[in-house]
Amino acid sequence: MSKRCVKAVVAGKVQGVWYRKAVQDQALQHGVTGYAKNLPDGQVEVMLCGEGDAVNKVATWLWQGPPNARVTHVELESLEPRDPDNFVTL
Repeated sequence: MSKRCVKAVVAGKVQGVWYRKAVQDQALQHGVTGYAKNLPDGQVEVMLCGEGDAVNKVATWLWQGPPNARVTHVELESLEPRDPDNFVTL
């Protein structure tokens, strides 16, 4: 089992539509840790860490988001593996 961490910046209508909470729900469902936080420019930054397949599933889901979200772009960047204790929304 290989650990993987990625940082994603998600653009579109992703603030004020429960996007961060939905990401947290997906992450917890797949055993992924990290965070989701709103950025001043209207985007959401997400860090996902965990087993590689689980991180990939949640990262793919970022394109979908919750029902009221309209994702237009997801930029992924690989990070050095780390081990946050849980998933938080900031």
